[in-house]
Amino acid sequence: MAFIKIQNVVINTNYVAAVKLDSQTSSGEKSISVLITTPNFSLFSWEFMSENIAHSQWIEFTGQAANALRDYFTSCNNVIDLIPKCHETSIL
Repeated sequence: MAFIKIQNVVINTNYVAAVKLDSQTSSGEKSISVLITTPNFSLFSWEFMSENIAHSQWIEFTGQAANALRDYFTSCNNVIDLIPKCHETSIL
């Protein structure tokens, strides 16, 4: 388990389900969107969990926060890139 802090938001990376690296806000500003999915557990009835066992929410970051997250999620130290840019041209 790892935590990343971006401005006033701390994200448990175990709950990151997806990342959109090249998003845009409604005003056209470049952003990065992170989908956070957390389990919904009842404190008292573990046997009778509802069908809605997860809660998901997209969080959008802009500016410096977006740049820092883009660097984090494109770093080979943090994410495995299945088609690295240096190999994209040889595939096409």
